[in-house]
Amino acid sequence: MSILVLAEHDNSELKPATLHAVTAAAELGDVHVLVAGSDCGAPADVAANISGVQKVLKADSSLYANDLAENLALLLVSLAPGYSHILAPATSRGKNVMPRVAALLDVAQISEIVSVKSEDTFVRPIYAGNAMATVKSGDAIKIITVRTTGFDAAPADGGSASVEDVAATEDAGLSSFVGAELTKSERPELTSAKVIISGGRGMQSGENFAMLEAVADKLGAAVGASRAAVDAGFVPNDYQVGQTGKVVAPDLYIAVGISGAIQHLAGMKDSKVIVAINKDEEAPIFQVADYGLVADLFDAVPEFSKELDG
Repeated sequence: MSILVLAEHDNSELKPATLHAVTAAAELGDVHVLVAGSDCGAPADVAANISGVQKVLKADSSLYANDLAENLALLLVSLAPGYSHILAPATSRGKNVMPRVAALLDVAQISEIVSVKSEDTFVRPIYAGNAMATVKSGDAIKIITVRTTGFDAAPADGGSASVEDVAATEDAGLSSFVGAELTKSERPELTSAKVIISGGRGMQSGENFAMLEAVADKLGAAVGASRAAVDAGFVPNDYQVGQTGKVVAPDLYIAVGISGAIQHLAGMKDSKVIVAINKDEEAPIFQVADYGLVADLFDAVPEFSKELDG
């Protein structure tokens, strides 16, 4: 039984999320990885070195240069007859492509699995992670997204998979790439950072996030935010951690001025160590925090930053 994993990459680097999806796929059968992009030889070669990967399929075409979900979905559908399961990390890309694949194949998608029970039975969170559902699928081809925090990363070295070229499918003609406005930062990406410091509504303004950025630079951390902070326009939405943002599980998560709404907790409660700073001692965030400081963040954060200098 062969399993296909849709790789997450930017045509130059393979993203860590792919390694977690490979771990999930390896529990089901022989793992093949699809690298679809334009001039994507580098990530394909990296994928071939992942431990546990038997084959890498490389679809190198301008059709896949900008991750248009409609074109990627047609490619996956064309490859689907050779596989019992198709997996993708539950990232923005995976969430964009996989429902289209499921619809074209007329099967149900199984979203954000955190555990594999058997070839047809999986565990996934529901109710913002407050309950876990065990679901069983009778579909001939199972379309699955993988919550990366639920699986360890597969070793990036040790594999010796072959790389095979696959033909591009036709242009779906349903969408076109117009442009992208990207936030560039020297800090690590939220989903791969080992340390994250996030701010909430309590930050009061976007300018005040400079305090968190100063701490992040000293810790080598990523900067995140709650949905309330994003909705208020304090920071861009790619900072958002939560059920409708990014799901993270760093070694250390520092929540500053975040009350701990259920939507936010769903995105970070798997962090190994959680530190909360909030002046409201009744804030729900303290129920999941390993360490809590009841204090005014405008006093605590500068003092914390000063301590890091020492």
